[in-house]
Amino acid sequence: MILTLTPNPSLDRTYELPGLERGAVLRSAGDRVDPGGKGVNVSRAVAAAGGRTVAVVPLGGPEGALLARLLEEHGIEVAGVPVAESTRVNVTLVEPDGTLTKVNAAGPQIERAAAEAMLEAVRARSADAEWIACCGSLPRGPGPEWYAEVVDRTHRGGGRIALDTSGAALTAALGKRPDVVKPNAAELSEAVGRPLATVGDAVKAAEELRGRGARAVLASLGADGQLLLDETGTYFGTAAQVVARSDVGAGDASLAGFLAAGGRGPAALAAAVANGTAAVQLPGSAMPGPADLDPALVTTTTDIPVDRALGQPT
Repeated sequence: MILTLTPNPSLDRTYELPGLERGAVLRSAGDRVDPGGKGVNVSRAVAAAGGRTVAVVPLGGPEGALLARLLEEHGIEVAGVPVAESTRVNVTLVEPDGTLTKVNAAGPQIERAAAEAMLEAVRARSADAEWIACCGSLPRGPGPEWYAEVVDRTHRGGGRIALDTSGAALTAALGKRPDVVKPNAAELSEAVGRPLATVGDAVKAAEELRGRGARAVLASLGADGQLLLDETGTYFGTAAQVVARSDVGAGDASLAGFLAAGGRGPAALAAAVANGTAAVQLPGSAMPGPADLDPALVTTTTDIPVDRALGQPT
């Protein structure tokens, strides 16, 4: 079982448009609503693969009730924590060429009692969890040290935790030695305070995060591939080029695949790349199932292309 904690979940509404014109009345060619938030997406990917997952989420208003219902319809066990303000609604506009325009709401204010209730829900439901995945931005209320507290309590309870966040929340948690951190290229650059021009720069930045406490770093470099640095070595994973429909939730699908495959070593990295590649070929924030995966597209290696420029054709 993989337990996820998403302190700022959402309802994600996606509209497919023939074009985006400011000031015009636009008609959608297709639309959908999905349960959203990075940890929620991890749970959805685990459930889509047939695994058991529990989602710890704050729920507020009719939006929170709909979120809980949608999660249950996906086969996800919901550990909901009531909050006073409504769960946020995010909007994604998709153009025919794949261009995405996203509007993310701030989300509800989480009071101290609700923040503590989420920590207690994690403790109460995590006894049989293989991994705890703690994901996404913090809502209004909890300070950046809150994720550090989650990591600390997880380790005191004997569990393993993967942390997918950024900024001050990531920096504050590193000293508590999360088992895995999962930054993307921009978040990795922000964490070390310098630009990353090449894959080699990304490797050095990931090594720095390990030196600051992270036991493993799974870094998504977008179309350039993924890096894994852990106690078994340094690995680089890529996939053959595919036609991307939406990259919303692709990183979350990657993390789900990585954890479900054991969370260490090249086999887990290959699963991460395969799941992320499958996710970008699906609409909205749909999560891939086993039938969507094509492991033949994936290559992993210890021969790191350190001079390869990031963000360039490969």
